[in-house]
Amino acid sequence: MGTAAPFAKMNGAGNEIIVADMRGRADRVTPAAAIALNADQATRFDQIMAIHDPKRPGTAYFIEILNSDGSGAQACGNGTRCVVQALAADTGQRLFTFETVAGILNAEEHADGLISVDMGVPRLGWQDIPLAEEFRDTRAIELQIGPIDAPVLHSPSVVSMGNPHAIFWVDRDVWSYDLDRFGPLLENHPIFPERANITIAEVTARDAITIRTWERGAGLTRACGSAACATVVAAARTGRTERKVALTAPGGLLRVEWRADDHVILTGPAEWEFSGTFDPATGAWARDAQEVA
Repeated sequence: MGTAAPFAKMNGAGNEIIVADMRGRADRVTPAAAIALNADQATRFDQIMAIHDPKRPGTAYFIEILNSDGSGAQACGNGTRCVVQALAADTGQRLFTFETVAGILNAEEHADGLISVDMGVPRLGWQDIPLAEEFRDTRAIELQIGPIDAPVLHSPSVVSMGNPHAIFWVDRDVWSYDLDRFGPLLENHPIFPERANITIAEVTARDAITIRTWERGAGLTRACGSAACATVVAAARTGRTERKVALTAPGGLLRVEWRADDHVILTGPAEWEFSGTFDPATGAWARDAQEVA
């Protein structure tokens, strides 16, 4: 077993997160370690947020993100909030600039404990999401599940928030759809060469949306921050809502604002569960001694 690294098990609005402290190390969390951690009920997660030393001047840390199937992810707003809370407790800082494979993220912990993450500018062109074929208008593309004359879900809006999202608009309770059955089919549909996050969204007011998300590489999730952002962008683009919206996910409330400068700001909570150490190569882990009753 290699040298153990500290981790914290956390969640952001129910989005299950492991924050792995890889500062001062040259190794990385392996896909095998991610799969092993996810197989344990105690450490089951949606994303691992691995904090590395900065690669680029002007940034504090580089964040590598892994899904529960060991694949990489480009963006995770809920996970970023967990990283902010963990680092704020460790360093006393409140403002952070991170580098991810999707670009630079700025984040802030507020006095009330809520955390805002600037998720950047959405990408709306078909080739930027990306899609496998051209759709001039990504506010609604031709894609459906179910009988051709009476589809269960159809005509999603598509957006990239650093990772690809498809949002299906529904006019009844989001829980009445069998997302655990449709999710894998849609995530892996040929139209999405890099797979996609799949969200079902019901607009309940000009400033309120209820969502459920099947997360690429992780499956059903209680919350997905980048999906919340993509949903608000798509809702505003299609005239369904204003640009500042409260979203109700299974895990809790998230607030998203698509600002006039095109940046999308995600605000919500983060919650610490427990801490421990783990082997980044194998995923073998132990709870911190003071937490073992």
